[in-house]
Amino acid sequence: MGMKQFIYLYSILSIWGLGFQACSAQESTEKNGSSAIATMEDRAIRMGAEVLLDDWSAIQDVHVGLLVNQTSMVGDQHLVDLLLEKGVSIGKIFAPEHGFRGDADAGEHVKDGVDAKTRLPIVSLYGSHKKPNTEDLNGLDVVIFDIQDVGARFYTYISSLHYLMEACAENEVKVLVLDRPNPNGDLVDGNVLDMNYSSFVGKHPIPILHGMTVGEYAQMINGEHWLSDSILCELEVISCEQYTHKDSYSLPIKPSPNLPNDRAIRSYPSTCFFEGTVISEGRGTVKPFQVFGAPNLDVESTSYVFVPKSMPGAKYPKFKGQECFGFDISHVPNDFEEQKGVNLNYLISVYALYPDKDKFFLENGFFDKLAGGTQLREDIIAGKTAETIRASWQDDLIAFKLIRSKYLIYLDFE
Repeated sequence: MGMKQFIYLYSILSIWGLGFQACSAQESTEKNGSSAIATMEDRAIRMGAEVLLDDWSAIQDVHVGLLVNQTSMVGDQHLVDLLLEKGVSIGKIFAPEHGFRGDADAGEHVKDGVDAKTRLPIVSLYGSHKKPNTEDLNGLDVVIFDIQDVGARFYTYISSLHYLMEACAENEVKVLVLDRPNPNGDLVDGNVLDMNYSSFVGKHPIPILHGMTVGEYAQMINGEHWLSDSILCELEVISCEQYTHKDSYSLPIKPSPNLPNDRAIRSYPSTCFFEGTVISEGRGTVKPFQVFGAPNLDVESTSYVFVPKSMPGAKYPKFKGQECFGFDISHVPNDFEEQKGVNLNYLISVYALYPDKDKFFLENGFFDKLAGGTQLREDIIAGKTAETIRASWQDDLIAFKLIRSKYLIYLDFE
């Protein structure tokens, strides 16, 4: 399906009240998608952190570190605060991409420091220091990992989990994963990563959408011997209660600055590819990963105009202050068939519209890192359809699903 047909179809759907419509990029985030967000209490799903707090004796007499961020909440309290209240000995906080409070830009250097509220030392695990060293782990018996993931290969929290497990294995420190639902946990889709392109935005031979929680994924890292020298990490997963991969789950807290709502989280696996191109992926607007475009796309062939600006989480967006012509998919229903999985039509259609195709993909090779190899870029340049490209993924997806099945904790969607 081409972009024009795609847009036309949603214009028809809007007549039925399903809501594809052109909206100003200045609309508030609250209006854009928050009505679908359910709280954990509404869903009766209990997070791994809640289950741990039912019986926290396992961490009562040990020295604890935590790899956490702004999503590490139990109700309206942060896990760190709750553990301190219970007298747990916390020695250190580790912070992933976007920082402990979750307000740093993607790729921005996050400094070590001290948490203003608790006065605990914070060690950044991003930039040049992605893996804890022996000094970082000195004096710790266990490190708790409690971060909300979104189930996409290039979402870097699972890479941070890998490095944490590897460092803890090397230093004989236990890792305790407090599990949380995957909002894309009902999907396994995309090409499996070519290990020649392993990077922080894709460490392992998994598809773009892996359909696992971080607890299940941690078990896979150990079980498939993906840590350095096949070392094994002492690992315990505290699983969620009343969650299955059949469930539709809406996050109560945005997992990073540029995934503000359900629509962004669902479209991210498809529109994140634009980060490896000259096309704006919508950073610097209230609809990141839901609008995309560029100043030199033909206004007659597009249906939406936006102007990226500096804002928290996007200080230096592409085309800052420039009028961009493109498309808005923020009102596409999450359960519409075209939105299930990785939708290549966005990328293929915009490439077809772009006037200077030799400059479409960034010269730094970042697109191939996101795509987990060169094949997707080569297929798009060759003019292959989304259907043809997707067909080429299927054998690897079948093989991955067999591996994945060994590590599932929760009832699967199939």
